[in-house]
Amino acid sequence: MKFHARTACLAGCLGLFGLQGPFALAQTAVNGVTVYGIADLGIRQASGLTPGNAPSPGSSSQVGSGIDTTSRLGFRGREDLGAGLTALFNLESGLNLNDGTSINRQKWFDRAAFLGLSGEAGTLTLGRQTTLLGDSLGKIDPLGFRFAPFNPNVALAGLSAHGLGQEYGPAGSTNGSFRLDNTLKYSLKTGAYEWRGLRALGQRQSDAPSQAGATELGLFYDAPDLNGSLSLSQFKTAEGLNLKAVSAGLGLAAWGGRWSASYARHIAQTSTTQETRRDILSFGGVLPLNAQLDLVMALYHVKRQQTGLASDGFNRAVGFLEYKLSRRSLVYAELDQTQWQGAAHLPGTRRTATGVSLGIKQVF
Repeated sequence: MKFHARTACLAGCLGLFGLQGPFALAQTAVNGVTVYGIADLGIRQASGLTPGNAPSPGSSSQVGSGIDTTSRLGFRGREDLGAGLTALFNLESGLNLNDGTSINRQKWFDRAAFLGLSGEAGTLTLGRQTTLLGDSLGKIDPLGFRFAPFNPNVALAGLSAHGLGQEYGPAGSTNGSFRLDNTLKYSLKTGAYEWRGLRALGQRQSDAPSQAGATELGLFYDAPDLNGSLSLSQFKTAEGLNLKAVSAGLGLAAWGGRWSASYARHIAQTSTTQETRRDILSFGGVLPLNAQLDLVMALYHVKRQQTGLASDGFNRAVGFLEYKLSRRSLVYAELDQTQWQGAAHLPGTRRTATGVSLGIKQVF
């Protein structure tokens, strides 16, 4: 009776999202629908950093969600329409496991909310989606987008937490533009190459002088021992301010592991007379130590230039040891060091900050 009650409850919850028929668990598709997710929770102690990873004169400790990989819950589905055509959708929400809340409390599905069609002519999707800048960096980030809030390729190069005080593109936020609302994304794969294009449209208002939007082009290469990506992006605020960005990188299987290097730059107009430029370099990779233990390590260099100010930035080193308990579960230990440069070293704070984390992750 308990099993049937739980089955009915979950089926009812899926019904709220418009999912029909039997449900699916543990990444098992039933009638084309899959329920999936990641649960990641750990403890962290940092010296010279606030809980939000800003420079600090003291120390902090916290229980953190998504230190290794962002915790999430998602639903995706595919339906074969015949004649080589497939309908698809994806709904995904970021979660804070430490307090049971959504990461983005203004959006139910902040990480993905789109549907589309796929066939021989390519794939076209519409809705809230990751930018091509984010797609590009995701393929060549040495940490594989681990520790997203702390990872310069996610937060700064990918614009997830650019902190520029403007809404570039229809992001729904003045702090980040890693994902955009109202987007059309097209991709076409030919052999090892994949071409992508994205156009994001803001909601036009009669009293608005312009319309927030974004236009992107991307090229991806994926082979067993070599992969690479290149993206060119232009974002616009409703007031007509521009942010132009580029990212490029390569990944290579060698020396018993997989290694990658990337470079990204964005130049953002923060007002009609001010602009900010950031350059982000990264290198690192994953080295399996044995069948169950992986060493993941990365070095980042971030340089910032602002109109009328001296350049500043920071260097950051991050390392993970991941021990696989099973195919879906692992425990990890993380260690990091940040060296602030120039004005990024705030008065009264420590020039060198360190952090250590211990946690567990389960994929379902």
